[in-house]
Formats: sequence, structure tokens, C-alpha cells
Amino acid sequence: MPVFQLLMQRTAWSRFGRRFTHQSAKSAASLTGVPHQPAFHARIAVTHASLARKPLFIAAPQPYYLLNTLHKRGWRMQKIAWAAALAVACQGGSLALARSEPAPDFAAAVAKPGRPAEEIALDESRKPAEVLAFLGLKKGMKAADIMTGSGYWAEIMGNAVGPKGKVTAFEPSQFYSTPEEQKKWAALVARRPDLRFVRYPFEAFSAPPNQFDFTIINLSYHDLYWESAKYHIPRSDPAAFVKALYTATKPGGIVGIIDHVGPTGDTRAVVEKLHRIDPATVKGDFTAAGFVLEAQSPLLANPADDHTKLVFDPAIRGKTDRFMFRFRKPR
Repeated sequence: MPVFQLLMQRTAWSRFGRRFTHQSAKSAASLTGVPHQPAFHARIAVTHASLARKPLFIAAPQPYYLLNTLHKRGWRMQKIAWAAALAVACQGGSLALARSEPAPDFAAAVAKPGRPAEEIALDESRKPAEVLAFLGLKKGMKAADIMTGSGYWAEIMGNAVGPKGKVTAFEPSQFYSTPEEQKKWAALVARRPDLRFVRYPFEAFSAPPNQFDFTIINLSYHDLYWESAKYHIPRSDPAAFVKALYTATKPGGIVGIIDHVGPTGDTRAVVEKLHRIDPATVKGDFTAAGFVLEAQSPLLANPADDHTKLVFDPAIRGKTDRFMFRFRKPR
């Protein structure tokens, strides 16, 4: 039962008054964002004499103490709405969490039949179930996988978000350009008609405003500091990319970044030589655009990795030291 309802019941049964009025319930609802429920409030409005003398302990002792303190100081029933609102704050937004969609069964999303064998082989090192749980993907979310590559994350997220969710897989138009690569891309698109696939110029990412609840960029953010004549990748502006991503992210939306840990120094030079990036650079880029670094995880860390090695070196490929950040766009 939400803490709001518990508090309203405790209030109805206490000595704040012999009856919890509908007006008080409406006031509390307007402050907490919980819809007024006449039938529910009619039930709790009836004073229960025996419970009026018995304390009801709930999971939030601070709000309970606050209610008793307010009573001792002679506050009237109309003030209870304020106490209820404060109780929600003490619970860390439990009402909002209670209304949110449940977390998917990530293990089932990873294990769902149909994923290619070469993708399944990556699961051990990428830990997709643990990663998506940490980053906060939920059922029903509108999610994006930017620089999706083989579609590894897009397919798993498509399995996880359920029928009410939607996953968009973005891939630069410079990639999958040869006839052989185009066959692979066509096979991916045909295999997952439930996903939305978007091609875009590498240097000019864009998406409609407030489009996504969740975005993941796996082992690719560093490439925004990379340029290649061979692959027709011009010099890009990482700040412009993150700004466009910020615009495309809904207020309260999440962006998860996973990348290879690189040494400090000139970022473009490090990326060109090693395809790694200093985590501090990523933090700086995203916070400068307005994102808040909410959490980071050592789940994919490897202290034995030599940060001076190219990530494609056979000795370390697939086992690099990787950082994982969860950024959030403020509401």
C-alpha cells in the first residue's frame, strides 16, 4: 500500500479528529499528486475507536513522528496534507516509483530465442542483464540504441520493454555500406520488424525533442572524437551530439554510457591511437550539456587492462577495462 494511504489511515484513526473529511483528502491529493478517491476516503473517514488508541507502525518512522509532533502542537486537520506531502519526500518519491512500470525480466530478455550465436557469445563479457538493470530500463519505455552496430543492445532491449515500449536503433549511414555489410543490415532489419531502424550521417545525429526515456551508447561514444577518410567520417563535434541527445531525451530520461577506459591527454589523439577515452572527458561533455551523473558502476571494470593498448589488440579485445555511467536529464 502506498505510504500516502497508510498515513491517511493512521490519521483517520488517531486523535487528530473524529473524522477525516473529504476536503482534507482532496487537499492532500492536490499536494501529493495522488488522485482523490472518494470511495477509499469514505471508508477511512469512519473513526475506529479501538485503533485510535493503537499506533500503526509503517516503513517511514520520520513522517509518523512528524504527524505526532504536529498533533501535539495543535495543528488542525487541514494541515495533514502538508505532512503527507513531506512523508512522500522522506520516502524518496515512493509514490512515483509505485506508479512506474515494473523492471523487465532481463534474464528472459537475454535468453529469448532468435538472437544470433555470435551475439550470444558476447553476453559473458557484456553482462547485458546486469547492465540494463543498473541503467534502469523499464517496461513500456521508449528507448534508443545509438551506433547500434550489429543490433546487440537493440534486440535485447526490444525483448525487455514489452509491447507498450519501443526501441529505435540508430546507425550511421557511413557504416554497413558495402554489399556484404548491407546484407547483414538487411538481415537484422528483417529479423526484428518490431524495432525501428534509423540511418543518419555520423556527424549529424538528430531526433525529435523529448523522444526517449532511455538511451544506451555502448563502446562508441569515443568515436565522436575520431575521424577517418577511409570510412568517410569527418571531424565531428561531440558537444553538438550531446546537445542533440539532451533535446531528444525526455525530462527525467536516462542515458547510459559504456566505453573503454583511456589515459588522460589529448582526447582526439588518444582515440585515434587506442580507441579509448578518459572517463573524465565523458563526464565533462554530458554535464556541460545539462545531464546529471546519477551513478556509475564497476561492473565491467578490469584492473588488469593496460590502458595504453589498442582495444583491438588480441591480448585484450573483449576484456578491456570499461566504465559505465548513468546520466539523467533533470525534470
